[in-house]
Amino acid sequence: MAEEEAHPYAFHVSGPRNVASLNWRDLINSNWKNENYKRTVIACFVQAVYLLELDRQENRTQENALAPMWWLRFKYKLTQKLIDERDGSIFGAVLEWDRSAAFADMILIRPSGAPKAVLALRGTLLKSSTIRRDIEDDLRFLACESLKGSVRFKVALEALKSVAESHGRCNVCIAGHSLGAGFALQVGKSLAKEGIYVEAHLFNPPSISIAISLRNIGEKAEFAWKKFKVMLPSNSESQATDDLGDKTSVALEKWVPHLYVNDSDYISCCYTDPDGSKDKNANMENIGHTNITNGQVAAKLFVMSKGKQKFLEAHGLEQWWSDDMQLQMALHDSKLISRQLKSLYNLPASQPTQVPE
Repeated sequence: MAEEEAHPYAFHVSGPRNVASLNWRDLINSNWKNENYKRTVIACFVQAVYLLELDRQENRTQENALAPMWWLRFKYKLTQKLIDERDGSIFGAVLEWDRSAAFADMILIRPSGAPKAVLALRGTLLKSSTIRRDIEDDLRFLACESLKGSVRFKVALEALKSVAESHGRCNVCIAGHSLGAGFALQVGKSLAKEGIYVEAHLFNPPSISIAISLRNIGEKAEFAWKKFKVMLPSNSESQATDDLGDKTSVALEKWVPHLYVNDSDYISCCYTDPDGSKDKNANMENIGHTNITNGQVAAKLFVMSKGKQKFLEAHGLEQWWSDDMQLQMALHDSKLISRQLKSLYNLPASQPTQVPE
């Protein structure tokens, strides 16, 4: 028993130190309205998914499982595990507000700002039981900058739709770390295309792929072509097309994902570059890129900056609940964020899917 209590992944060993426990005072002044508290708790939920899979691999029982304390502390309960049919691994989970547990501590109603349900998705787990399928999806993103071909995408999308329909889209959020953040971004984007705007929290989302590199080369060629075109007579048809683009760029007005990145993490650091590229020559072309969104915010970007760090530390999930965190927050419109969400801005006007608020 002592060995279990001293496990490095036990909540009391590696979890947040100064997070407040929920009590009746939250009915008056909810901790969930605090951005730091919300980030901490949601990061803990993602950590719980990693531990659900580790508990499965190590044959832990309900009595000695590591994962539950990472949600029980915050009055949530596990209602669904997301299983990868290829290897039977747990890659996600749905956690819902536990009214019974809250009532036992005199918390009679759900505190303001606390989601009714959270869909949490883990990233790559380098264990023998999971490494093959995890790396397969990592390579899928690296090659194509898309995860829609994975079975996990379909399972996660169906799960998020289900909880949004059950609890209302304003009461649900999706979160993920690393590869899981990549899935969360693309699943959230797919729902946004249907007019279902779900709060998203993405920790260390992947930003590097062969597709991005090839696209950067293509954009440099496009820049040269545009410079040539300005020397040609103006075309009224082109102007009409541009005007149409402005009229239809309202699809993402309500969907602003939260991205958490470390500037020493080479997997997600491209999000911190306002131009999405280190090429200074392309900077002038990218200055007007915010026109795609008509000045709308593409994402809330939270940047961890501690100087030079080792990769495992910079890419780790635990940094997002650490006590010595130094975050910079910006309503960020980087080229990479806008490019990943561009298809949403260019949707034709349509009625959103009817999902309860």
